[in-house]
Amino acid sequence: MERRRFLRLACGGLVAASAACAAGPAWALLLEPSWLAREQVKVRLPNPAPSLSGLRIVFLSDLHCGPHVDPPHIRRAVRMAREAAPHLVLLGGDFVSGSADYADACARELASLQAPLGIYACLGNHDYWTDPDAVTEALHRAGIRVLRNAGLEVADRLWVAAVDDVWEGRPSLEAALRGMPTGTLAVLLAHEPDYADTVAADGRIALMLSGHTHGGQVRLPLFGPLVLPYLGQRYPAGLYTLGEMTLYVTRGVGLVAPPVRLNCRPEVTVLTL
Repeated sequence: MERRRFLRLACGGLVAASAACAAGPAWALLLEPSWLAREQVKVRLPNPAPSLSGLRIVFLSDLHCGPHVDPPHIRRAVRMAREAAPHLVLLGGDFVSGSADYADACARELASLQAPLGIYACLGNHDYWTDPDAVTEALHRAGIRVLRNAGLEVADRLWVAAVDDVWEGRPSLEAALRGMPTGTLAVLLAHEPDYADTVAADGRIALMLSGHTHGGQVRLPLFGPLVLPYLGQRYPAGLYTLGEMTLYVTRGVGLVAPPVRLNCRPEVTVLTL
């Protein structure tokens, strides 16, 4: 190869590599955190009532309204949720970050959610690190029922329950299932996914929904998530089978500092039984 041509190719390669190095952080900081994905998940459960076949559940978690997640981003997630025409909406906690003062703004965006079987939520560790009672009150004003170690029958043979935050609260699966009729299919909200080992061992829950991990926010090929939080180490994201129980862990709608996502888009989850 001629020296001059070689130098041109080498310089071009350096320019391309520099552009890629610059584009990577820009993608992770500016584009991917707001690039919501709609995840369509089919869940096969043991012995569901025929009336529950085809039931659609929209699951949103880890909105983190605060310094790094603004209301318009949550509004886009809510619009995607409404477009799915869910029968049931479940919310997995961590509604705010940094301050409970963001709870009202978050709740206002969530207030337009609609589902004939209702909208139910659990709290997360960030809600506890601010003010869990203030977050709960804001959600109640928006028509969202927060379940803390409680459950109810939302349709024939369908029980929806939630435990208190596993990290900062006092979770009680026994209290969440108290009064559940025999032969009922139970769906449990628990913010931290590693609690699934305890729940699966109990044997009464068919489907557990969790968030907390954000999928790691940054995932490298062949390596996976760089950092995972306490109580989010075993089940980072996606669908898992634990004996007779199915666990789904969402990557979440929002994020926390550092406010970047790479190979780990935020998601709105639509689960079909």
